[in-house]
Amino acid sequence: MSRPVSRVLTLLELLQSGGVRTVAELAERLGVGERTVRRYVDHLVDLDVPVESVRGRYGGYRLAPGHRLPPLMLTDDEALAVLLGLVAGRRTGITAAAGTAGETAAAKVRRVLPERLRHRLDAVLDSLTFTTAPAGSAAPEADVLLPVADAVRHHRPLAIRYTRGSGESGGSGGSGGSGERTVYPYGLVAHAGRWYVTGRDLSAGADRTFRLDRIDGARVLPGTFEPPPGPGPAERVLTALATAPYRYEVTVRVRGTAEEVRARLPRSVAVVAAAGGEGDGEGDGEGDGEGEGEGEGEGEGWCRVEIRAERLDWLPGLLASLDRPFVVERPDELRGLVADLAGRLMDAARGAPPPRD
Repeated sequence: MSRPVSRVLTLLELLQSGGVRTVAELAERLGVGERTVRRYVDHLVDLDVPVESVRGRYGGYRLAPGHRLPPLMLTDDEALAVLLGLVAGRRTGITAAAGTAGETAAAKVRRVLPERLRHRLDAVLDSLTFTTAPAGSAAPEADVLLPVADAVRHHRPLAIRYTRGSGESGGSGGSGGSGERTVYPYGLVAHAGRWYVTGRDLSAGADRTFRLDRIDGARVLPGTFEPPPGPGPAERVLTALATAPYRYEVTVRVRGTAEEVRARLPRSVAVVAAAGGEGDGEGDGEGDGEGEGEGEGEGEGWCRVEIRAERLDWLPGLLASLDRPFVVERPDELRGLVADLAGRLMDAARGAPPPRD
């Protein structure tokens, strides 16, 4: 590569770092005169790189948004970060446009890398092993994610076409079925390989949580709204997942403070309340909160745990892992499963070890 071409590419790299760069600063970094810097800028403009001139005392040059992405100048560390980010995004299901966008983007980055660096990065990717299985494809399309994010950022109403899934938390508690809804979106949340938007569903007159992969279309509406005080978007989503309608509504009393019990349970599974009835989520009128803090077995040092589940078979093991005294209030079927697990553990503890070969 000739020296002038190398300097032009270095100039592009400097501009891509962001902000306005003065002519004097660029001349010093490139080791050339200010007239040469202006000539190099003209070369970039001829290549359709959107370089913008800024006038004034603190003027200079900056990279402006253009009709296409200009060539990226990446260091070794930056190239590795981009490729690993694309791989991790596909594995976790968080990458938007879940079709081939991530794969084609990674291929384009690899194609323009020097051979030396490409082989080194391939060695990292080929030798990398994940401990978890790839997440299912539940990433939103870009034409849904971008308007939703724009509405969240600027506090604008959002019109969405949403399809509810049977037994899913997305849009739970609404009028059901499919159709267009107007939402005041509070925030975007990525959780367990899925994207959610939480906000006020005006058609239902209540706060709701929607899965973005079930939104068929989204458009920003005129006007603005003021987000309410209270829990943040992540806490709202976790509370919605933990309180979504399922086949079984489980109530358990556990000895310990609410903070201690919360630390032992996934927040998307259980809602923990102190003995006095203070929950870890916002009060939305759900559940049978009347009479909390009363009843047999209640006392200082106990808290209440509410879990909604489609199956009960996994709950005895979860409760045993708490390593805390607990009492199952409901359902009766769970008490039988806990007793059965306790009996099997007792038999295993009393049993003789198998003979060695």
